[in-house]
Amino acid sequence: MKMVLSSIRLSLSLMLLCGLVYNVAVTVIAQTMMAKQADGSLIYNPQGTAIGSELIGQSFTDPSWFQGRLSSIEYAAEGSGSPNYAPSHPELHRRMQELSLEWRKSNPDAGESGLPQELMTNSASGLDPHIHPEAARAQVPRISELRGLSDSVLYQLIREHTSGRQLGFLGEPVVNVTLLNLAMQELN
Repeated sequence: MKMVLSSIRLSLSLMLLCGLVYNVAVTVIAQTMMAKQADGSLIYNPQGTAIGSELIGQSFTDPSWFQGRLSSIEYAAEGSGSPNYAPSHPELHRRMQELSLEWRKSNPDAGESGLPQELMTNSASGLDPHIHPEAARAQVPRISELRGLSDSVLYQLIREHTSGRQLGFLGEPVVNVTLLNLAMQELN
């Protein structure tokens, strides 16, 4: 009987410690030290309504916007993932041909470089809001023509919204497409 009571006491203590105290402590620390990130890195419109997150891409299908990476899940955050096609997979080959034709049609002034590879492939999560600055710059002629903004203004926006390598050496410089498009929207 003594062992049963000890087990019950230990179980209740651990439930209280791990289920309540730990969670409250982590929440308080997170809200105190990094409230924006703890709340999901939300993006708000001027009226104060949340319109997205800096961490989850959004689908911009209108050609007058910067386009991000493909998302097999249409940026639905409840289930991330993407098909991992091998380079020899026929579906990947078909999709890349279609995207290349669409790119040339909607970006005739993009030059010979062609469609940036990252705009033809999925990110691992299907939620990535970032592209390489080169992929953003490749879209400038199209967007400039459709929006009536000068190339230099768009290049400046890209520079302003480019994040460098983490800790100075991890990863590659990236541009958050959602934040870039919001900044461009403020200009029009």
